[in-house]
Amino acid sequence: MEKELFAKAFSEQLDKNFEKYKHHLDFKYRVFYELEPLVFQVTKCLILNMHYAAITSTNFFLERLLKVALINKAVGIRGIPVEEWTTVYEVPSKRYGSLVLSKSIEQCEIEGLIDAKEKHLLDKEVRDQIRNGFSHAEAEKILKKLPDEVEMYSGSFNEIGKIQPVMLNAKVIPPLQTVHMETFAEVNAPEYFDFVMYLMGVIENRLVEFDKNTP
Repeated sequence: MEKELFAKAFSEQLDKNFEKYKHHLDFKYRVFYELEPLVFQVTKCLILNMHYAAITSTNFFLERLLKVALINKAVGIRGIPVEEWTTVYEVPSKRYGSLVLSKSIEQCEIEGLIDAKEKHLLDKEVRDQIRNGFSHAEAEKILKKLPDEVEMYSGSFNEIGKIQPVMLNAKVIPPLQTVHMETFAEVNAPEYFDFVMYLMGVIENRLVEFDKNTP
């Protein structure tokens, strides 16, 4: 493909989608300034209709958000002298930096960073279907809400007009998996990112409240 075709395609998507997603770039950070580059990258993916990339990047964004939230809860969000950074951050970074997602979610609820409803959504919906499904390319997890069989139709150019119904499980047939996964990604990538952005704002507010109540 020629460079000019890429440039034309990118320009068209930018013109079409920038207004729809630009509000993410205007997020008013109070705590998680280091996550701004991730927000920019996911927003860029959405603008360019790169839905698979948007979801997998949002997965990384979510996991990083929860770990950084736990670290900030441990050390507080007040200014720390630069020469003390290593001493202050070393223990909580080692404690939380290697947590698997399920443990990060559990610990965030224990620390009051997320509530029970948010925990349930993260653990039962996001972690299993979206995070594990896309991060591990597990089509059956992504498509688990599809019925096990759907009626489709088969025809032949040798017998024009003759259509034969056939029952198929789209969750286990690679070409059909691809069609449904692409649709799933297109529909859910923006909403998933909206949710994680919302969660970031909620956690920031809770960290600020914790700080106010800290002597």
